[in-house]
Amino acid sequence: GGLPFVSASLLEPERLIGAMKDHKTEAVMHFAAFAYVGVSVKDPAIYYHNNIVGSLTLLAAMRAVGVDRIVFSSSCATYGNPQRIPLTEDHPQNPISPYGYTKLVIERALADYSHAYGLGYAALRYFNASGAAADGTLGEDHDPETHLIPLILQVALGQREYVEVFGTDYPTPDGTCIRDYIHVDDLATAHVAALEKLKPGMELKLNLGTGHGASVQEVIDICEKVTGRPITVRRVGRREGDPPQLVADASAAKRELGWQARYSMREVIESAWAWHSKHP
Repeated sequence: GGLPFVSASLLEPERLIGAMKDHKTEAVMHFAAFAYVGVSVKDPAIYYHNNIVGSLTLLAAMRAVGVDRIVFSSSCATYGNPQRIPLTEDHPQNPISPYGYTKLVIERALADYSHAYGLGYAALRYFNASGAAADGTLGEDHDPETHLIPLILQVALGQREYVEVFGTDYPTPDGTCIRDYIHVDDLATAHVAALEKLKPGMELKLNLGTGHGASVQEVIDICEKVTGRPITVRRVGRREGDPPQLVADASAAKRELGWQARYSMREVIESAWAWHSKHP
């Protein structure tokens, strides 16, 4: 069957309205955004314009054609530096990067549109999306690559000499940052569940994570076990804007959607390795 593909920018309202009319759209899943924290610090203008103005243009187009449900890719970056771990949805949102702030502004807009216009929305706060399709057909291929697991696997494949570890003096058991790595298939399942639950005027704000953290060093160790190859590491200083720990409390998603993550850290890495070793 397949879905029709329309290439357009969120900053083209006529194209958005036309596409939604042509395909009798009932709801929107909104993934489109610039998403590099470091770049957002260096060049915030493009992040504010693309992410915020683009999202507002999309919301206006939805109103123009009467589409009243949206599932939005938000982020744990909206929380900023955690005051407590694991993070619950009521944790204060104080982003420390322009990227995180753009996601928070859109969350606030969605809430205001819900109250004023009856929009139904789910703001799904991703933790670290990772892994690849179980059948090896879909995976990550960024240039330049910035995600930890693909960078480590590129070392295993001989495509780069070493992986950099940013900071070894964090207040964590092994001194490296701890993150909550969630498999993309688990994320996808949560989006479908959120869309099926949404009704006009409903508000859902949910963390999507596993509830388990893995340190950078632990991820490297698992990659060595999965690949059977040594990983050369270069330890460097901390990177600006990296909190020591980000781990989700995802119990609200289980309560609201009947959803929970199924993939373990090892399974995430096994799926990524299957993809990267087939697509060097």
